[in-house]
Amino acid sequence: MAPVQAVDAVDTGVGPHPSYIQLAKPYIFEQKLEECMAATGVTEAKEDSIRLQGVAWIDSLRKSLHLPVRTFNTACVYYHRFRLVHVDTEYGYIDAATAALFTACKIEDTLKKSREILCAAYNQKVSTAEYASQDDQMFDVPSKAIVGLERLMLEASGFDYRSRYPQKLLLKLAKYYRLDRDTVGKTAYNMSLDLYRTFAPLKQTTPTMAIACVELAGRLHERNVQELEAGKGFKKWRITRQEVMETLLDLLDLYTHHRTYTTVGQEYPIETFIAIRITLNQEASANEYPRYTNSTKKKTITNGVKATNGTKDISSKNSPISPRDPLPVDGKPSITLSPEAAAGAKVRAGLKEGTVRFMLDPERARDERKIVAEYFRVEEEEYEVEVEVEPERRRG
Repeated sequence: MAPVQAVDAVDTGVGPHPSYIQLAKPYIFEQKLEECMAATGVTEAKEDSIRLQGVAWIDSLRKSLHLPVRTFNTACVYYHRFRLVHVDTEYGYIDAATAALFTACKIEDTLKKSREILCAAYNQKVSTAEYASQDDQMFDVPSKAIVGLERLMLEASGFDYRSRYPQKLLLKLAKYYRLDRDTVGKTAYNMSLDLYRTFAPLKQTTPTMAIACVELAGRLHERNVQELEAGKGFKKWRITRQEVMETLLDLLDLYTHHRTYTTVGQEYPIETFIAIRITLNQEASANEYPRYTNSTKKKTITNGVKATNGTKDISSKNSPISPRDPLPVDGKPSITLSPEAAAGAKVRAGLKEGTVRFMLDPERARDERKIVAEYFRVEEEEYEVEVEVEPERRRG
């Protein structure tokens, strides 16, 4: 009979790391966008420049490769999310934009090889006689870099493949309100593409973006849609006039300050956009609409790029923040955008202690946090002990 091995009586109680949960966030509001940009240390002017140049690069490649609009939409969203997590000094904006388009091609089932995308980008810069093929050796190293950035793109989005396409609903709205397809409809469609040069697709729903583009196009062609301006039917779409107003002002900011990067901005004089903005600002001031919904900062209304019309406290009972967002045991939200922030460290995901797990269901994440918290809860007991104190003797 084999001897019985001695078992250590002392249990250290140290088990595996509980891992970190990163929940996919389909919407990122203005306050979180400002926090992410402040964390990356980028200035507002530099951020605008890199964002617009990256989207312009994606748009040119999309046209060169004859990709559908839905691929362009998804690529822009992935590009914006990637830049909110990673510092601009870690990569070139052209590499990030190319990787975003490569990832979007896979998600939207419009498959393009990384070498094919790089070849199209190279051929745009040279003459026809100098065109290269995708099998050229010059694309070996860049192709591997793009494939490496693809993983970071997916991590930045939380492996959430859900996308929004406002163009289809936009065309239906234009047809429903009997707007001219060649004037108002075409302008609204181009606006929906220009909208992806802003952060509005990260903040708003599909009906909000479609309605804002149709309304602004109608105002440009003096074909105002009274039902949309009055907010009729917004309850059915589960949106508010404040959200549409925020999207309209985001578009007007783009057309006022960055017209050369847009399609619609160059077709109309800047005075037209300024006049529309003044009208919208008056409406927002009269109804006390916030410049940015779901924001906790209060600012005064102006006609500048960061104009605001007041705000709403998110701690109120009427806060539009979803109650389904998972909360830890202490009641404070701790969902972050990046695996590095979720771990509380500035190291890359593969080098820190523990594992980052991505989830789509907020209720499952909340339940798991509650179960794990039971094993890390510190319990303390208080005891009251009566101690007799001898009276002090009087000194003679």
